[in-house]
Amino acid sequence: MKLVTFKEDNEYKLGVKTVEGIIDIEAAALASNFDKEVPASVMDVIRGGTKSIENLRNFIDEVKDLSSYLVNENEILWGPCVTEPNKIICVGLNYRKHADETNAPYPEVPILFNKFNNTLTGHQCDIAVPRVTDKLDYEVELGVVIGQKAKYITKETALDYVFGYCTVNDLSARDLQLRTPQWLLGKTCDDFSPIGPYLVSADEIDDPQNLQLKTIVNGELRQNSNTSDMIFTVAEIVSYISQHMTLEPGDLILTGTPEGVVLGYPEGNQIYLKPGDIVTVEIEKLGTLTNRFVEEADAGRTAF
Repeated sequence: MKLVTFKEDNEYKLGVKTVEGIIDIEAAALASNFDKEVPASVMDVIRGGTKSIENLRNFIDEVKDLSSYLVNENEILWGPCVTEPNKIICVGLNYRKHADETNAPYPEVPILFNKFNNTLTGHQCDIAVPRVTDKLDYEVELGVVIGQKAKYITKETALDYVFGYCTVNDLSARDLQLRTPQWLLGKTCDDFSPIGPYLVSADEIDDPQNLQLKTIVNGELRQNSNTSDMIFTVAEIVSYISQHMTLEPGDLILTGTPEGVVLGYPEGNQIYLKPGDIVTVEIEKLGTLTNRFVEEADAGRTAF
């Protein structure tokens, strides 16, 4: 199932992507006599797990006229496909070729850092280039959303705790990131984690270690890799994190970026993101996420 968050009357609403289009679940539920609880938000679905997904599927199957509840994908205000993660945990240097391009040794254990909810934004949302950076970089990443409380789990069972996956752009201000040994400032400016457009349930992804990833900047292909190049697999990452903290439903894990980032280019060829640039990140089976970059004072959502 492909879950969608969109904004209406200053509130996030739940949608489901189908072959017919995106269904406004609240509008359909208000007009139905469905005898089971229908989740009202993406967080309700995540917390409800497989039961919520099953109820949603059954509900959609019973809706008589889906066309009455479809929203226009070209007109909606997209929200982040996960709206309230308790934690956003990121993994650094997790692709072999990315480590190679930055002349970094392969880590012996996952390198973890965190982001915050202020970084979340959605598909087709404008992102302001912070005035405090001159080196804003893109990073396509596989996002992993936890579906069950997890503590001290093994890598063999780790994927059972995953609710779903999404496309993420882990934006990074390299000058801020490398100013100190701690990467926090370079990773946590506003809107530095666009995610979406869809949260895809885990049952639609046979193997998270065999997904193609791409980044396109102003029409030019910059990143083109596969999750098979990860140093630590999704299962290993989820298990490792659970040894040190309890993972909760809705927690978001960013699993690292492949080669092709601006930082990996020779210094004379490094052209960082600037206002006017349009960046698309794409992951096989998960969808394409596009954002335009603007001057900080001009930040706001416009359609492409």
